[in-house]
Amino acid sequence: MSRLYLDACCIIYLIEAANPFHAAVLARLKQHGKDRSARIVTSQLSRLECRVRPLRDKDTGLLARYDKFFSARRLVLAELTPAVIDQATELRAKYGFKTPDAIHLATAIDDGTDVFLTGDTTLQRCAEAKVEIVVP
Repeated sequence: MSRLYLDACCIIYLIEAANPFHAAVLARLKQHGKDRSARIVTSQLSRLECRVRPLRDKDTGLLARYDKFFSARRLVLAELTPAVIDQATELRAKYGFKTPDAIHLATAIDDGTDVFLTGDTTLQRCAEAKVEIVVP
């Protein structure tokens, strides 16, 4: 079973149709989704990051689109466990990543995902995960 981790930025690109990245994320998801057993993985942190702006702006339509995404059947919404926090701490110390980035990477590593999809090129330095950059 193939597991693709989506960084929060990729979810935002997808849900908000942020060009030019929307089409690239959509194409990658279609490629991944050919396997019926494939799963998309993200962290509860992504849910927090994605829902802030629609809540702040009182954009109920956008919030509903995010809530629908986060309740998708083939989505694994990973918890922030002590093991994830320990791994994130190590990644932050080793690479100097920002805390949210370290948590996302650690979640992907802990879950055993095959690919970590992001728009942030600085995360490619993480040797512990296979990081794939969204290219428009």
